[in-house]
Formats: sequence, C-alpha cells, structure tokens
Amino acid sequence: MSERAPLTEHTAQERRRRADTDGAAAVRLDDARLSFGDRTLWQGLDLDVAPGEFIAVLGPNGSGKTSLLKVLLGQLTLGSGRAFVAGSPARAGNPDIGYVPQQKTIDAGVQLRGVDLVGLGVDGHRWGLGLRGRAERNRKVAAAIAAVGAEKFAHAPLESMSGGEQQRLRVAQALVGDPKVLLCDEPLLSLDLANQRLVAELIDRRRRGHDTAVLFVTHEINPILPLVDRVLYLVDGKFRIGAPDEVMTSEVLSELYQTEVDVLRVRGRLVVVGTGDTMDALGAAGAQHCHAEPDTSGVRA
Repeated sequence: MSERAPLTEHTAQERRRRADTDGAAAVRLDDARLSFGDRTLWQGLDLDVAPGEFIAVLGPNGSGKTSLLKVLLGQLTLGSGRAFVAGSPARAGNPDIGYVPQQKTIDAGVQLRGVDLVGLGVDGHRWGLGLRGRAERNRKVAAAIAAVGAEKFAHAPLESMSGGEQQRLRVAQALVGDPKVLLCDEPLLSLDLANQRLVAELIDRRRRGHDTAVLFVTHEINPILPLVDRVLYLVDGKFRIGAPDEVMTSEVLSELYQTEVDVLRVRGRLVVVGTGDTMDALGAAGAQHCHAEPDTSGVRA
C-alpha cells in the first residue's frame, strides 16, 4: 500500500523500485517540479518506469498530465529536477520515443493518405526520427502498418476513414521508429468502445512484445484497467503513485481532492462518485468513472 506520507513526497515502495532498477529505467524523473507562472503543477515527483511497464496518468484538466509528456518530449523544461528517457536527458527529437496523440478531425481537402501519415514518422515529422534510404523507409512503413492491421485502408485518404482507422495509423506512426517508450496523450478520446479496445490492445501488444514502456494519459481508466501496472494520479500540485487498487480508492482520492470521493467497483469497472465541487472535478457523469471535467484553468494538461 502507498504510505500516508505527504502527497508530494515519494513513497517507500517507489524508493525500493528505484533501488531495484539500478539505472535501467525507460523513463526516470528525479525530484521533478513543473510550474506555469506562480502555479506549480507538480513538484517532488520521483518516478521510474521500467521497460515494458504500463503507467496510466490520471487527473483533472490542468493537473499537468499532458505537460508531463511534453517534458519527456523536450518541449517543456522542468523548473527543477531531472528527466531521462532511455538513459539520456529528455530532449526534442528523441528517436527512442513514439508519440500517440488523441484522435483529431482531418480537415476536408487534406490530401494525405494513411501510408503518408505513417511515413511522416520515418521522415522526421514532429519527433525528428530522420531515417534514411527509400527501401528501408518503405519496409519500416509497411511493417508498422501491418503491426496495427491497417493494410486494407492504409492507401485511402485520411478524411475518408473512421476515427478508429485513423487512430490505428497514428499508432503505426508512433511504432515506425521502433521506440523504447510510448507516450500516449488520450489516444482513446472520441472513439467508440470497440475502437477504444482495439487501440488499447495494439499499444499493449507492442509493450508486451518489445518491452516498450508506456505512459498513457487518460481521463477514463476503465478501457485500459486490465493493462495498467501502476497509476500516477495528479491533482492540484499533489500526486500519488501505486497499483490501481492502491491509488483508485475512496481514501486516496478524497485526500487528493480534499473532499469526499467514493470509489466503487461495478461489474469490473471503477465508478468514481464525488459530492459538491468534486463532481465538477471528476466529471458530471459519476456513474461512468469519468475524469472529463471542464477545463477552467487556462492550462491544457
């Protein structure tokens, strides 16, 4: 169980994990602090993510979930502390990282096929993979498309595809560089349940088959609950790290939110029910364990 230490301090369990990893962590944060102006998103954050480990990152909007991924991508700089990916300081264009964004609407008229989207991951798109050689490029693109089962529609225009088909190709784009770490920023958002399950399974298959570490930002843990090794829960500058059964409890969430929160299990699903202001923080649909709260912070995280 997690210690009852101050929430901004590391747990004894995590310290033992750190000693056991002996420098082999796929992702490491040392006493990390991130702030925007006078507002601290989180501080004192120590985290080791082992190769092949699946970490769910939860919390309300503005708590610093996406900002954590941006730190690892080298897009944001810590106020203090250190961040490492695959043994090297976090930096932009790290080929050891694959990035899976949330599903986005493709503008009408955009002349981009699925195979082109995946190819951008090879050509050094946003994350600068920069691999060379046309034959090698085509081989890697074809292998990534096959890995997500998208061969039948990969040559169609993106605008003609369903959200689930597009998202499978975004997973392929993230895999094409053979990353050691997958950073997933709400990749199931706006997908129906069948496609949520499919995309989650693709990501999980990669991490199990290649020992790829996964940090998975989400507002809704239930679609990935069977896959998750640990949860990092961020709220108002505080955090808790541990197994889902340790963190997703009435006691822990009530402490994080500083008000009463009930966590129930219904047919294998977690249901979070808050009272008063907590309903706004956790989401109005309490019967769905929803973290899709309105963002009033001005900071997208």
